[in-house]
Amino acid sequence: MNEPYDVAIVGYGPVGQTLAVLLGQRGWRVGVFEKQPAAYPLPRAVHFDHEVARILQAAGLGQELPRLTEPADVYEWRNAAGETLLRIGRRHAGLSGWPESNMFWQPELERVLDARARCLPGVELRRACEVVDLRPSHEGVELIVAGRDGHRDGVRARWVVGCDGANSFVRRYLGATVTDLGFFFDWLIVDVVPRARRVWDPPNWQLCDAARPTTVVSGGPGRRRWEFMRLPGESIAALDTEATAWRLLEPWALHPGNATLERHAVYTFQARWVDRWRDGRIFLAGDAAHQMPPFAGQGMCSGLRDAVNLAWKLDLVLAGTAADAVLDSYASERIPQVQQVIELSIQLGKVICVSDPEQAAARDGAMIAAARETGLSPPLPMPPIGPGLVADGDPLAGRLFPQGEVRRGDTIGRFDDVVGRGFTLLGGAGDPASVLPPDLAAFFASLDGISVHVAPGGPVHDLNGTYARWFAEHGVGVVLQRPDFYVFGTARSLEATAGLVGRLRHALAGGSTS
Repeated sequence: MNEPYDVAIVGYGPVGQTLAVLLGQRGWRVGVFEKQPAAYPLPRAVHFDHEVARILQAAGLGQELPRLTEPADVYEWRNAAGETLLRIGRRHAGLSGWPESNMFWQPELERVLDARARCLPGVELRRACEVVDLRPSHEGVELIVAGRDGHRDGVRARWVVGCDGANSFVRRYLGATVTDLGFFFDWLIVDVVPRARRVWDPPNWQLCDAARPTTVVSGGPGRRRWEFMRLPGESIAALDTEATAWRLLEPWALHPGNATLERHAVYTFQARWVDRWRDGRIFLAGDAAHQMPPFAGQGMCSGLRDAVNLAWKLDLVLAGTAADAVLDSYASERIPQVQQVIELSIQLGKVICVSDPEQAAARDGAMIAAARETGLSPPLPMPPIGPGLVADGDPLAGRLFPQGEVRRGDTIGRFDDVVGRGFTLLGGAGDPASVLPPDLAAFFASLDGISVHVAPGGPVHDLNGTYARWFAEHGVGVVLQRPDFYVFGTARSLEATAGLVGRLRHALAGGSTS
């Protein structure tokens, strides 16, 4: 049997691809096992947010994202009469330095992620290889892999991550229980490529019509998506036909003469999560760990948050700079955040999925009045992560930290591209690492930590005041950002930096963060 992989990933969708890239960039040997012989050629997810754009930036796709995406700064809800019920959006970049909402075509994103993974010498992809059994031991896990010819091989890995989707084999193997909130609705998904260029204003909107709730959004550059709810008494067989798709598209003046129907499929939207994401050396991520209705556009986003959260922790454990217990924080941090996102998706769905005219009229009356008062509402911030590898008692710990535009020397760009990424100390009045005692400075250096003075006119020039505003708003002088861009903790002043870094050292050794 060959030398074991550091990490074996089961499944090669966007979550498995991103995890493979993030680990491969750190020099680890990664084996990816995908049962399908080729990538799925049709669209599925169509949206990711500013935070996920930053994750993809970290995976080396920053230069590609403008080509791959169509920004959508407004998401509007209207009733059957065309009256505005709600307008959500932001005209400028989101917290992470990328557009708040980014619409994309999944096959092209997967192609670019695949190309990135193949550039990394430590990443090995095996397609048409189905993992059919897992045999854990104290040292690692043996994966039994079946090829197309039925031949089975044993492959070893120190850690295994199941990114194998809603029908996950890895989840079934673990026998993990699932919390299901019982929110089921069938929707017809229709993906279209219009042949003539047309301005869609707003680019994304929700038709809250009791006669047929409908979603109308971008499907990425040059593409559009419609989602039509199945009505009471309507059969899936009658809904899921090409003729039905064209009939439902008629109000938008689309027909076979001016558009190509790329795909139609009925999906049952669900709301559930797995209760246990780790069993020894085996983890779950993405749809294998959670599924949610699409109304907040957070399904794939949540999977990539799993990938970036787990990647840096596996990196530290593999390198011997963190205790195995650190990996328990993956589930303790991610599950509460996923639960809140699923709850939000359900609440949005309860507003959208109304097919009773009287209930719709009551909803419209309340929402129209509120929309007139508020105008454009800002997007809701992502909930903080749950308890885990963050400084206990710090109200800012576990919250997403911003990325602003900076200048260092002659280089201008987003902070991560100009300064770097990983564990990062940022100070508004000086370089936090300059006050660390030698032992803590050596510890922070062992993490490849970065420390900078970022301020208007500082060594790292805060071009738009992003960081100055954040420090002033929260009354702190130093922040310690984790590799997944969440706040580990803060300090009031440079002089308190040592205490902050000391808490991180204690936490990575498997101790408390209090």
